[in-house]
Amino acid sequence: MSIAPLKERIAKVMARSGLCSRREAEKWILEGRVHLNGILLESPAVTVGLEDNICVDGRPLAKKEGAKLWAYHKPAGLLTTHHDPEGRPTLFETLPPELGRVISVGRLDQNSEGLLLLTNDGDLARFLELPRNRLARVYKVRVYGKVAPVKLLSLKNGIEVDGMHYGPVQAELLSQKTTNAWVSVKIREGKNREVRKIMAHLGYPVNRLIRTRYGPFTLENLLPGEIEPLSLETLGNLGLLPPKLSLKNQNEI
Repeated sequence: MSIAPLKERIAKVMARSGLCSRREAEKWILEGRVHLNGILLESPAVTVGLEDNICVDGRPLAKKEGAKLWAYHKPAGLLTTHHDPEGRPTLFETLPPELGRVISVGRLDQNSEGLLLLTNDGDLARFLELPRNRLARVYKVRVYGKVAPVKLLSLKNGIEVDGMHYGPVQAELLSQKTTNAWVSVKIREGKNREVRKIMAHLGYPVNRLIRTRYGPFTLENLLPGEIEPLSLETLGNLGLLPPKLSLKNQNEI
């Protein structure tokens, strides 16, 4: 008895190639940028197998490489997006071309800086973003005002800001100047602009935000704009790899 080849949603296959995220893939299909076996796709509700030919912008979808991961020190002023309709600079425009197509694990907003993980594997990126994995994100934050440590302690059980609930936050005053203070902030959810919104709610607007850690990886001495490879074995030892991603079939980093 023959067994039909396994088929998967086309957006998932595109994301696994490292070309884009699933959301971007679905958007590109609706924009008319994707052909399947020579036919223009109009909907992402399609499954494909190994025998199918996918082309994006007229180019065949590259075969999936072994998953790779990099640490990148994002400078302030760059957007974490592959394309900005307003023409603002993006970090992906500054990366070395030999890196190939990569996507970010989460984001840092335009004015934020510090550690950003990059990968060529869409499944790995999504897995590391999942709130259930509770990966710590640590930030060194400069805020306006004289910080009251008791206010920072009030965050340990979580907080609600403008109807949005945020989980427990570990915050500690590092130093206090006349008009500014440096605060260390650790979160595990990574919601949109979470640190900025929480600190502003406490009355301490953020004027500089540097991410120094994501999960087991730290910024250390990486300079702005620099990128360095990371070992997937670090994640594997902590049980932080997607189930389908085995270290045995990964390329050397």
